Amino acid sequence: MIHTEGPLLSIDVGRQETTEEDIDEVLEAFVGGRGVGTKLAHDRIPFDADPLGAENRLVFATGPLQTSMMSYTGRMSCTGLSPLTDGLLSSNAGGFMSRPFVDTGYSAVEIAGASDELVGVHVTDEGVEFEAVPDLAEATVEETTEYIEESSGLDMEHTAVVGPAGENEVRFASIMTSESRAFGRGGLGAVLGAKNVKFLTFDGDSRPEIEGVDEELVMEIHKEASESGSPMKDAGTVSVSDYANAVGALPTKYFEELRYDGVDDIGSAAVIEHKYKKGTCSSCAFACKLPTRDEESGLETEGPEYETMMSFGSNALVDDFVAIMKSNELCDQYGLDTISCGDSIAAYLAAEDEFGNTDLIHDLIEKIAFREGVGDTLAEGIDRFHEELGVDNWTMKGMEFAAHDGRTLNGQGLSFATSNRGADHMYAEMYQLEYPLVAPDQALDSDGVEGKSERLIEMENKNAVHDSGVLCKFAFSSMDHDRYARLFDTDWETFQEVGGNIIELERHFNNERGFDRSDDDALPYELAGLDAELSNYYELRGWNDDGTVPDASVSGSPAPADD
Repeated sequence: MIHTEGPLLSIDVGRQETTEEDIDEVLEAFVGGRGVGTKLAHDRIPFDADPLGAENRLVFATGPLQTSMMSYTGRMSCTGLSPLTDGLLSSNAGGFMSRPFVDTGYSAVEIAGASDELVGVHVTDEGVEFEAVPDLAEATVEETTEYIEESSGLDMEHTAVVGPAGENEVRFASIMTSESRAFGRGGLGAVLGAKNVKFLTFDGDSRPEIEGVDEELVMEIHKEASESGSPMKDAGTVSVSDYANAVGALPTKYFEELRYDGVDDIGSAAVIEHKYKKGTCSSCAFACKLPTRDEESGLETEGPEYETMMSFGSNALVDDFVAIMKSNELCDQYGLDTISCGDSIAAYLAAEDEFGNTDLIHDLIEKIAFREGVGDTLAEGIDRFHEELGVDNWTMKGMEFAAHDGRTLNGQGLSFATSNRGADHMYAEMYQLEYPLVAPDQALDSDGVEGKSERLIEMENKNAVHDSGVLCKFAFSSMDHDRYARLFDTDWETFQEVGGNIIELERHFNNERGFDRSDDDALPYELAGLDAELSNYYELRGWNDDGTVPDASVSGSPAPADD
């Protein structure tokens, strides 16, 4: 099976020391990206670590496909202990940083410890440089990337940056790369901010050679991406808005409703009207990104994507597309996950009966980023503030819900329950199989959960390796079992086994932190047959009926906490 190559670089930002070590066995067993990050984090972060403490670690990792020039490979992964969910979490981001990262020659870079002063960390194939940057305190993402280019000559493609939200330890702060792309879900930006690291840069000329890559298939997939007529090339993920609204799977009015009458004003047509050029990620011919501009105000942003349209649009009862663009841009500049931020604000709007108040929304985004006033409360996330505001707790494992509502798409509801990341639609993507646009030979009836666990496990396992490759989820249209096996130089059974091992490590780490079925796999709404199907899911996984992984099935143990 193909896998990434190179040593692990560990950077202790408190001691300003670095070490390198070979991790060949980890790479061979876990491919790269999410898999390698999960294994390293599982074995090196103490089970009782504070997510915002020095003992937490962040592991940045690419996969073997980042050494190719195939479409859908402009992505990389970041793994650590989430301050939002309190569990192990991997997030991945697109853009252009994956290639400069690969050029350093490292398979993974681990950030440990905590600095006494605000620093930038420059990683190259010739060493690591620490730069004190006190003047960048609470600088926006754009201000920080401009500083990096002026001072070091490295443009935004080489950077991973936190905005004010990360420095202020907002529990859903993002790490931003290429200025507008995000390691978004789970608050890993707060982890980097807690370590007093404002930015990382990557550069070098030591890209490794990866054996076993099927170059013929790489070119086939790249050609298909170029020639694809997918509506996502025009409107990105917002192109699904009409389907979601039609079937009643679009969260609206802080999850009170499932359809939004104003969707036509903020959906695909609005995106296409405001999109002014093509946007893409590194080496990708699919070009699905959404550079949008409002000619009247001059506002420019990249997006909003479908989930942002939901969280700052339908869920907040906002039908003004330009206002949603502004919400998106503010989140990018301050370094905030648009889903958790938008949902948290929608919860506040529900509590205050202020739905549709766009001025208030934009003010709240800033207050959250700087933890000012009520923003300090909202920065904790819905799971921690819902009782204070008197609203329902729309989270799973502490993570705010994405769109593709599981009350209508019941297989997606089941996957929200089992996801180790929480209410993240990308963990298994069961919703893809339950929309009417899915090919009949792959489609699932959206009604009910009975018997869906076997398909769910296959999807979870597939995505775990997919995220280790690292591939964009939009590659799904070019992939089937045979192509996955060819691309990863293995067979489908081994592919699934590796994915299952990654899932099991995530679950085991979370179990050691107290996660189990009763507290963490329970949805905030009723789904008929869910309890029985969860038992079926655990049995098929070989886990205990309380949702825990038998210790005997997991190898590796965590390192002791640093003194």
